[in-house]
Amino acid sequence: MKPILISLNRWGRAVLDVLLPPQCLGCDRPVAGAGLLCPACFAGMRFITEPCCDNCGTALALAPRRGPAVCTVCAEDPPPWRRARAALHYDGASRALILQLKRGDRTDLAVSLARLMARAGAPLLISADLLVPVPLHRHRLRQRGYNQAGLLARALGRIAGLPTLQDALARTRPTDSLGELSAERRAEALEGAIAPRARRLGEIAGRRVILVDDVLTSGATARECTFALGLAGAKSVDVLVAARTAAPQDR
Repeated sequence: MKPILISLNRWGRAVLDVLLPPQCLGCDRPVAGAGLLCPACFAGMRFITEPCCDNCGTALALAPRRGPAVCTVCAEDPPPWRRARAALHYDGASRALILQLKRGDRTDLAVSLARLMARAGAPLLISADLLVPVPLHRHRLRQRGYNQAGLLARALGRIAGLPTLQDALARTRPTDSLGELSAERRAEALEGAIAPRARRLGEIAGRRVILVDDVLTSGATARECTFALGLAGAKSVDVLVAARTAAPQDR
């Protein structure tokens, strides 16, 4: 029965591709399959590859001759999490995709972005026990209808074969939009705004956790989430995001 169902699913997708040819994630050009970028949009994406800072995931111009790859900012002031990786530089091309996911109801983009994240975050995923998304406050979640970080975490879990704890963390109070705030103001706005859920403490304690989000900008949100996971007894915390700003601005 299972082979028959698989064949039917493939046949159904083939029919849909004829009736509704798949389009590029970034534009309306036709592509070979769903979830792909056309050559022009792919060329416009700036992928973060090695060498990158092991601590914050920002791209480095040169790999160190010896020892771990760490940027100067992290060398002076290491973040509270262990390692971080990002699939893309956060610029015009990636920003357009992520904003469609975040605010444009393009929830289908989560799977495609998660595939890129899985490749960039392979060193993290191989040793992880649990995926935890950055939480939204309940008011924001009600307005948007979904948590984009939760969608990314769920898709990553399916790709990597890892469990996802969607409600491990909670926003204890609403915060204003952080987009236009300085790193210092972001940290102030988020201080004490994220906490572990009491009923999930037993599922977090002793686990190697990957914190999942769409963008790593100042690091203030990831920092508060890392502190909260530490309070819950997480063995370690790594950070995996779809994109990050060109240089660490958080510390």
